[in-house]
Amino acid sequence: MKAPRVTLDQWRTLQAVVDHGGFAQAAEVLHRSQSSVSYTVARMQDQLGVPLLRIDGRKAVLTEAGGVLLRRSRQLVKQASQLEDLAHHMEQGWEAEVRLVVDAAYPSARLVRALTAFMPQSRGCRVRLREEVLSGVEEVLLEGVADLAISGFSIPGYLGAELSDVEFIAVAHPEHPLHRLNRELNFQDLESHLQVVIRDSGRQQPRDVGWLGAEQRWTVGSLATAATFVGSGLGFAWLPRHMIERELKEGLLKRLPLEQGGSRNSTFYLFSNKEKPLGPATQILIELLRTFDTAPLDAPFAAPEQA
Repeated sequence: MKAPRVTLDQWRTLQAVVDHGGFAQAAEVLHRSQSSVSYTVARMQDQLGVPLLRIDGRKAVLTEAGGVLLRRSRQLVKQASQLEDLAHHMEQGWEAEVRLVVDAAYPSARLVRALTAFMPQSRGCRVRLREEVLSGVEEVLLEGVADLAISGFSIPGYLGAELSDVEFIAVAHPEHPLHRLNRELNFQDLESHLQVVIRDSGRQQPRDVGWLGAEQRWTVGSLATAATFVGSGLGFAWLPRHMIERELKEGLLKRLPLEQGGSRNSTFYLFSNKEKPLGPATQILIELLRTFDTAPLDAPFAAPEQA
């Protein structure tokens, strides 16, 4: 890759000349001599091979090419400053990245709100979000490749902060044969019908959750796929209410009238990697995750402006 001929300092100098109305004003702001500023801009024009400024009376005015390059340079200088800030924050213990693993059943709306609020406070810290199912969350945390984990299970040896519950309800398409029985259902009624279940993404000790007594059982890789199957009339499943609220309201899915077990609540927990000290960015994200976990999913939300 060819090394750039123009330095960031030269771009900053050009910006100062334009922003402050001339060479003398830029020299005062930059605490440099006017001749030094003039030489810097002249040298830039020679290096780039295009005129950046023209003199109109006593004022330096951007040429068309200068205007285009100046706009691009502002982003360049801003990114360089952010990079320097990030290096400074890292020196102070600020993380470059926070790795978050979340059970796919946890409401994504809460994650979006927490991460949106985190962005203007992040100081360049990235978030690496990973979705797993059931024991997959625990495995990722135990393998040490996650800093934070949100799981619907307690994890042995870890103290988790309790989050909200997620309600799973048994549903099927309104025209499913189970609904045509027009009565309260029991588990014996379900046995001869196809149940759609979600595969545990864990490899060590995968778990089955929910009633699994159907003679036919199809396993899919995600909650979204399960909802699509059931919404197409293919089987029944226990699905998170927050994921299928619209389908229920529009009559695309209908709750199964089970005499018992038609609904179950799963409490979620927030865990941190106990083998790694919590950095400041991780601590901020923890507080935001806990704060937005309690907010109603349908509450109005305005994303904060970035600093």
